[in-house]
Amino acid sequence: MGPLQRYEFIKWLYPGMRIKRWLLLLMGGVTLAGLGIAYFLREVYVSFTFPSVFYYITLQFIPQWGRGSIFMGLAVLCVTVAIWQLNRSILSALVPYQSNGHRSLVDVIYSQRMLRRGPKVVAIGGGTGLSTLLRGLKEYTSNITAIVTVADDGGSSGRLRRELGILPPGDVRNCIVALADAEPLVTRLFQYRFSQGSGLAGHSFGNLFIVAMTGVVGSFEEAIRQTSRVLAVRGQIIPSTPANVTLCARTADAGTIEGESSISEAQSRGGIREVFLVPADPPASPEAVRAILEADLIVLGPGSLYTSVIPNVLVKGIRRAILASPALKVYVCNVATQPGETDGYGVSEHVRAIESHVGRPFLDIVLVNSNAEGPLPPSAQEGEPVRLRGDLPRHLSVVTADVVDEENRYHHDPYKLARALMRLYEEREQVLQRTGARASADAS
Repeated sequence: MGPLQRYEFIKWLYPGMRIKRWLLLLMGGVTLAGLGIAYFLREVYVSFTFPSVFYYITLQFIPQWGRGSIFMGLAVLCVTVAIWQLNRSILSALVPYQSNGHRSLVDVIYSQRMLRRGPKVVAIGGGTGLSTLLRGLKEYTSNITAIVTVADDGGSSGRLRRELGILPPGDVRNCIVALADAEPLVTRLFQYRFSQGSGLAGHSFGNLFIVAMTGVVGSFEEAIRQTSRVLAVRGQIIPSTPANVTLCARTADAGTIEGESSISEAQSRGGIREVFLVPADPPASPEAVRAILEADLIVLGPGSLYTSVIPNVLVKGIRRAILASPALKVYVCNVATQPGETDGYGVSEHVRAIESHVGRPFLDIVLVNSNAEGPLPPSAQEGEPVRLRGDLPRHLSVVTADVVDEENRYHHDPYKLARALMRLYEEREQVLQRTGARASADAS
């Protein structure tokens, strides 16, 4: 939605914003004050005799209706200018700077009113896929809950996890940056990665900030909340479990792989049969369960199938909440396969892998990219496009849309993806009716 559309939307929304009543009250107060001054001036005119020059100063050579019109016009002009400038003065202290200056008043009202009334969306996943999705969703609603996997054991997050015994902050950091409404320089600082220094090389500033905040406030969950407050995050970010879990995989050759960073080795052992967590039954974050049960829309993916999406539903409380939630449930299928994890997978294999780990069918819609043609990334390690082939479960409605980044067709475009999801949410009744009719026909 561009600035013009936002402005028109706000004009349409204006009657419901409870502003006119206060403007009317202000005008009433000014009118009463004017009447009081008029009575006072009339008494002065009757009681005193003024020099002749006051004849011209008080415009007595103009009829009374003309003088009244002039003063009313000046009064309206003064009140309008005063209110406008007062609003600008107040907002200048409250609205964060952007690279091109202050946000406009229209943008402020749009953010505070329209986004607050948006649907309650729960996004489940991890890695860059989840942060990509969040970057687009925050343009449509501020009622966003990101439920993030905490099984990462590689890179900076893995080192901090092993050395300090905390949950891995990397995926959380990416989500915070994606949802932040702070100055661009602050978000760039959060993503800054040290390239040298004994012990610092490889760490990102954001990871260290979250670790330090954990030490200050006493818990990882509270550290996320406070960091989100500092960066003016739209929505909330919650780990799927507060437990320190390890992701493991069983391979086709009956072997076991331990650690999220090692699961890409599964392809050399026949592929992944299933993944599981150790300990086997970690508790779910209560806030995550509550958000799922209250959601209007639940989105799984995009992201690495076995290391970003499925680990969240392996937490029993999360899994049960998803099954119990009345929300529309959408899986955003990956644009490309991931070497070592999903080689040779089509859309149906992705869907079956998720639902087999949940235990029963639960998805309503799978969103599939329709724009797989075009220039591919130079890296041959990106896999191959995920295509529709084979039979999908009949309870599912398959929706195709162009959701890829034009610069890299193996990655989602955050704004295209969010727009497609919001369209699905708006048309959910028709989509689910078509799915239900198809399922009834199969049953008969």
